[in-house]
Order: sequence, then C-alpha cells, then structure tokens
Amino acid sequence: MIFPFRDEGPVEHDGPLPEACDLAVIGGGVIGVSTALYAARAGLNVVLLEKGRVAAEQSSRNWGWIRVQGRDMAEIPIALEAQDLWPQLDAECGGRLGVTQVGVSYLARSDKEMAGFAGWLEEARPLGVSSHLLDADETKTLLGAGDSPWVGALHTPTDMKGEPWVAVPELARLAVSEGATIRERCAVRGLDMQGGKVAGVVTEKGRIACTQVVLAGGAWSSLFLRRHGVRIPQLSVRSTAMATERLPQGVNTAAVDDALAFRPRDDGGYTLAPAGFAELFIGPDAFRGLKTYLPLAFTGDFDVHLRAPAPAGYPDAWGTPRRWGDGDETPFERMRILSPEPNAAKVAEMRRRFGQHFPQMGEVPLQAAWAGMIDVMPDVVPVVDRVPELPGLIAVTGMCGHGFGIGPAFGRIAADMAQGRDPGHDLSRFRITRFSDGSKLIPGPNI
Repeated sequence: MIFPFRDEGPVEHDGPLPEACDLAVIGGGVIGVSTALYAARAGLNVVLLEKGRVAAEQSSRNWGWIRVQGRDMAEIPIALEAQDLWPQLDAECGGRLGVTQVGVSYLARSDKEMAGFAGWLEEARPLGVSSHLLDADETKTLLGAGDSPWVGALHTPTDMKGEPWVAVPELARLAVSEGATIRERCAVRGLDMQGGKVAGVVTEKGRIACTQVVLAGGAWSSLFLRRHGVRIPQLSVRSTAMATERLPQGVNTAAVDDALAFRPRDDGGYTLAPAGFAELFIGPDAFRGLKTYLPLAFTGDFDVHLRAPAPAGYPDAWGTPRRWGDGDETPFERMRILSPEPNAAKVAEMRRRFGQHFPQMGEVPLQAAWAGMIDVMPDVVPVVDRVPELPGLIAVTGMCGHGFGIGPAFGRIAADMAQGRDPGHDLSRFRITRFSDGSKLIPGPNI
C-alpha cells in the first residue's frame, strides 16, 4: 500500500514520556518533524508529540511539489534554502524521499495570464530564481503536447518533487536516529503556564517540563491557540487529489493551468489535482473570519466553494469545544486523524482533463483518491513567530498549501528560534501580530 495515511496502522513511535526536555514540538507533519530533526542536530533534548500518526494529515496528502515558483517574495529565500536541504536529506535517507528535479511550469491560456507571470518574474528574478518564460512552441515541446491550449508558460527548471507519504515518515526516522524523541497517539492538551511563561506541556499521558514549545499543528493550530485565549484568523479548506496507475512517461515535469495540476511519481504514475479548487466547510471560525477574508475573496483569484456545515469533529465544527481543562478529553483525541473524503466529481474531471491533454497515454486509470485539510491565512502567507501572549511558544502554521516543499527550511528556522538564534531570514512578513496591530493585509501571489 503506497498511501499509508488512509489508515492509522500500528504506532511506530511509542514509549514512556520523558519528565522534561529542552523543546517540545506539537505536530508530526513535515514542519514539526523538521524542527525536531534540526533541534536534535543542535544538541537539544527535543520531544515531538503527535495526536495521531506522523504525517497522517496534510503532510502526506499534498501534491509533493518542492517549488520556488509563484511564491511570495518573502518566502522565496526560505524556499531556496529548502531546495538546498531536500537533496541533502534525501541522501541521508538513502534516496528514499523521492526527491527529483523535475521543474515546475505554470501554463497560461491567455496573454493576460502571461503578463501576470512576467510581473512575478520581474520581482522575483533579483532573488535568484531560475524561472523564465516559454512561448507556445516551447511549452508544447516541454510537455510533449501536440495540440495544446496553452499560449505559454512560466517555467522553473530547478523546482523539484518528493513523495510526501514516504518522505515525512523517513525524516521522522532520521530525526530519531539523531536523538529526537517522537511519541505518536499522544495529544497535547495544553500549555503549562507558570509565572506568565511556558513551563511545560500537558499531554493526555502526562506533563513534560520545558520552557520552549513549537506549535506546528496545521489545521488544528488555531484551535489549540484559542484554548489559551489567542486568536488567529486561520481556517482550513478541503483539497482533493488522486494518483493514477502506472502510465507511459510522456510528461516528466510538474505543471498546472487554471484547472489541472499534475506531476510524475516514482512508481510510474501521476499525481493529479484540481488547480486552485478548495472547499470551505462553514463553522464558527469561518463566520468570525468573514470580514478578514473578504478582501481576498473579492480579488476573484481563488476558487473556493462553501460547504455547510463543518463535519462533526473537524477543527471548526459547530460542536467542537473551544475550551477544556487539562484533565478533559480534547478534540485532538476525539479525531486522531483528520481524513476528509475526496470530491468524487473532481476526481472524474481530473482524469478526463489529463486524458484530453495527453491522449498518447491512453486511458487514465485511478489508483487512489484522497483529500486533506489545508491550513490557510487571509493573506496567503504563514505565521512563523513567537506568540507574545504566551512567552516560550513559537507558532509555525497557516502554510496555505506551501508547507511540504518549504518544510525543512521552516523547521530549521523554528529550531534556531527556540535556541534564541538569528533565523537567517527576514520573518516580519510572517509575524502573528499583523492580524491585530492594524496592518493592512497584502495577499501573496496566486499565480
């Protein structure tokens, strides 16, 4: 089975909890695992706590792109660092992460889209990207599509892909081999605050003393923060994807247009996804965040479809508690793995579109379809910052679908922040106070 996230399976990382550590990491996705890895390498006694299984949620359900192309200008230097780290990590894991330089192309159907690509490229080029524009003939040659609807493309040849459902568990094993402690099926119920500062974490299996905590809980982060009186306008949206069976390898690059994204996989199939299509399940946080998200909605750049209500047990479900005590069962224990059903109509549409673009591949057989919940922010950039109201807590969340590719770099940054070191990048764009200090939110690019 190549998609282990579809079942909890046996616990791999188990054992007694330590009484104390230097750093506790909440969340076993790519960013939490990377934080634990780099903290262990720095000599910290680090414990990663995951309510379900490592990489069981969005970190194994994403497209697998490791891209610089199309990112916000503040993310580009960090994404470039991540592209340096991924091949190193792949080598350290014996090549099992599936990291390959395949290039990424954004495909345009109109001159207006090409102008948008050119505008991003003009701003991004001084930051060291390898991106360039292709005309219609060059795009057809790149894709091997004789009768294509695309007038051109933005292409970044140095962009990569990995195999998420394999890569993140392998990184967790690497972190353990270098001294990190990981405990699965061990939800963190809250922070132990003493004297106005973090003094530990309270888990369902007991307390661990520590003075530094990194919260990398993905779609669950805002619920955890709310329990401690901190509000951020993070929501989560459902994103559907699928894998084909093995097909003729006529397209060896990753690409996306206004309707379809695709990339080759190591098993000879392709991962397909509907480009930009997301589904928002309505709950209390969605209503509270309506005003904050309206400017983004009015741009018309995002294909978000409202669904109601949020299913029971989801972070923003109407019945999900927002407050609980340290001795209470929490929403994190009631739903160990957030595993939404895929949108079946979109799966059928993706198969049809891919077959139309590349008829030489023949029938597009379905191997598996899945969905994940992506943690999003109203300006399409994450939060990576210390939480002022909770000294000792660092929040790394709201990755807006960018988390897998950039994860190792943000993990390295979080580990350095926990040690009081300079993170090496300007993180002001990602500050948590931008939602409360009166700053005008400037949406990142959606190209």
